[in-house]
Amino acid sequence: MKILLLNWQDIKNPYGGGAEVYLHQIFKRIASLGHSVTLFSCQFANAPSEEDIDGIHVIRKGNRSLFNYIIPLEYRKRFRHEHYDIVIDDINKIPFYAPLFIREPLLGMVMHLFGNAIFKEASIPAATYVYGAERLALSVYQKTPLVAISESTRQELLSHGCRKENIFLVPCAVNHATYRQLPGIHRIEPLIGYVGRIKKYKSVDHLLHAFAIVLKELPQAKLVIIGEGDSKPEFQRIAHELHIDHATTFTGFLPLEEKVRLLNQMQLVVNTSAKEGWGLTVTEANACGAPAVASDVPGLRDAVIDGETGLLYEYGNIEQLAEKILLLLRDERLRMRLAAGALSYAQSLTWDTSAKIMLDVIEKVLHSKS
Repeated sequence: MKILLLNWQDIKNPYGGGAEVYLHQIFKRIASLGHSVTLFSCQFANAPSEEDIDGIHVIRKGNRSLFNYIIPLEYRKRFRHEHYDIVIDDINKIPFYAPLFIREPLLGMVMHLFGNAIFKEASIPAATYVYGAERLALSVYQKTPLVAISESTRQELLSHGCRKENIFLVPCAVNHATYRQLPGIHRIEPLIGYVGRIKKYKSVDHLLHAFAIVLKELPQAKLVIIGEGDSKPEFQRIAHELHIDHATTFTGFLPLEEKVRLLNQMQLVVNTSAKEGWGLTVTEANACGAPAVASDVPGLRDAVIDGETGLLYEYGNIEQLAEKILLLLRDERLRMRLAAGALSYAQSLTWDTSAKIMLDVIEKVLHSKS
């Protein structure tokens, strides 16, 4: 089978996140089964225009600002002549509106819909543009088979009028070879962690305000924030103004091995996002033995089973967030029970299984078109 993937970024792009991990982990496995997989994505600094990564042939062209305009032009110029069996369109933020120009069988992938959450991230003009583009996409893609990465995303698509028989659930998973419990590392101090991109809609400022409350109760607590993003300077300023910067570390980007080592030291992780497709960083932390406290929003309520793998709190409720963090830090028995549940849940999620489900979906789509 010959497969063409369309995505804003590839796995090596510094702006990549969970969507790129999901795409790469699944399709490198599909490529390993003998299928031809090509990914068309945008260019970034010092990246070659073409390279093979784990069996996926990556083609890069154009910058992030104009990539959605380049795709239809490059399709007509090049890809439509290369006889792909199926095109897979990763629908993320600004859609490509592939149903309007793709002639091959088409499968869309939806991480999550931003909806009103985009107004927490971007300026009003930019947010309005993204919001409008997403709403238009819902009508353009309404008859297109769609993959949802979580039950929350599936329900959201249904609420917007997408056909039930056209939506397929292909869950997120964990790379267990990388994210695992390391021998010889003990969780001996009250270390709280956040892992992910540092963007406004991730609401890391909520965690900082909650941590200020935690510190008053547990002065020995520490907070480590792993990741990069354009909101990092603003959040560092907030930490300074709250007088918690002595106990707060912003690590920036970390090599994978160092990130996993820190995950093994954290007594819990926190995700304060306004909305997610799943919450992959939570599941990866679970695989390292760390339970989570997360906002009760779409995606995160799929990744966190309240009372079994972690605790959910009302998004934006700083006092409740602080209470849940303090509860886990003080109650070792509860924390250990949730850690065991988190580890068991993470171990049940494998990319091999997700790749098999994706391949089954692709074959169903092709069969329906034959």
